[in-house]
Amino acid sequence: MTEVLRRGTPGMKSVKDMPVVQDGPPPGGFPAVRYARRVPSTGPSGITLFAVGAAIMAFGFYKVGQSNRERRAIKAANYEARAALVPFLQAEEDRRWVNANRTFQAKQAEIMKNVPDYKVGESVYKTRWMPPAKPVGI
Repeated sequence: MTEVLRRGTPGMKSVKDMPVVQDGPPPGGFPAVRYARRVPSTGPSGITLFAVGAAIMAFGFYKVGQSNRERRAIKAANYEARAALVPFLQAEEDRRWVNANRTFQAKQAEIMKNVPDYKVGESVYKTRWMPPAKPVGI
């Protein structure tokens, strides 16, 4: 029974009577076997990453330079505004000092009125000013 199913002819007497069936490639041949290592692309190349990083850094340095310029301009404007106010502030301080000195000398004259040969506003120290000694070896 198996011969009928396998070979298609019943009752063969010898193995030599069997039709020759040889294994071989299918018509047109076997498909090509992929044996090469093909790694899929996992992103941009190294030089692309380097170029993008360099561009980002260059833009960052540009922005830092621009903000430094802006900060410098603001600082100069503040300095000019303060420089314009200095004479007014100095005049105000001078008026305050003159009033305070006048009040101090009036109190000094009132306190020292019974001391002979005392001159109001004159220094009580009889020395002249000497600059501090310069450090040696520096």
